[in-house]
Amino acid sequence: MKTLVWVEHDGAAVKDATLSAVTAAGEMGEVHLLVAGQGVDAVAQAAAQIAGVGKVHVADDAAYAHALAENVAPLVVELMGHHDAFVAPSTTNGKNIAPRVAALLDVSQISDILSVEGDGVFTRPIYAGNAIATVQSSDAKLVVTVRGTAFAKAAASGGAGVVEAVSAGGDQGLSSFVGSEIASSDRPELTSAKIIVSGGRALGSEDKFHELIDPLADKLGAGVGASRAAVDAGYAPNDYQVGQTGKIVAPEVYVAVGISGAIQHLAGMKDSKVIVAINKDADAPIFQVADIGLVGDLFTVVPELTAKL
Repeated sequence: MKTLVWVEHDGAAVKDATLSAVTAAGEMGEVHLLVAGQGVDAVAQAAAQIAGVGKVHVADDAAYAHALAENVAPLVVELMGHHDAFVAPSTTNGKNIAPRVAALLDVSQISDILSVEGDGVFTRPIYAGNAIATVQSSDAKLVVTVRGTAFAKAAASGGAGVVEAVSAGGDQGLSSFVGSEIASSDRPELTSAKIIVSGGRALGSEDKFHELIDPLADKLGAGVGASRAAVDAGYAPNDYQVGQTGKIVAPEVYVAVGISGAIQHLAGMKDSKVIVAINKDADAPIFQVADIGLVGDLFTVVPELTAKL
């Protein structure tokens, strides 16, 4: 089986989500990559170095500069004439492109897979991750999105993929890029951070959120996250949200401050290697998944912890 993997990139470098998708694709068969964008020679060369990659298809055109699904999907469909499966990481772009590809191919998409069990057989989470379903596709072509935290990252070097230029369709005239507002931070990106400190609604205000969470995160060199309740209350921006409707993370250490542990939040972080919970409620659900639990007033405990680091 030949798989075509969508390469998630920022125009200059390959993102980590791609490496997990390559691992998943490698369990399905021969791995080919698709790099689409404008001025992406450096990305293509980096992609060719990923271990296990046989070929890198490069579509360098202004139509693909912002990864508009309306333009990228026809390109993928054209390439699917020589591939058996299309694999995309469960990123914003991946989840935007894959459904359109599936629709154009008239097949069912299999979303957010956790493992590859066999030929066309996968596991995926349902009910906010409280149950794992095993699904099998009988479609002629497979369209799959991959939960990055469920697969190890392929080595970013050591490969020797062949780079090949492709062209198909260009601008379909169905949509246009107007603009973007991208948050920037000196802290690690949540989905790739090795340590994450997250705050919940118990912090009480935006000022307290930043007063307590930011210094602790800075001491640990960590990314900053938040529960949905904290985001909805305006304590933190949307891109901080961890959970089923936010970002799915699996850092080496996840510190949950004032987070009760609702199912929605646990679905986004329960695969973390070590979970540290700080909460004054000893019966909070977060303690059921925590490796280290500290029952106490976060307004006292967190400053003390920060001062001792």
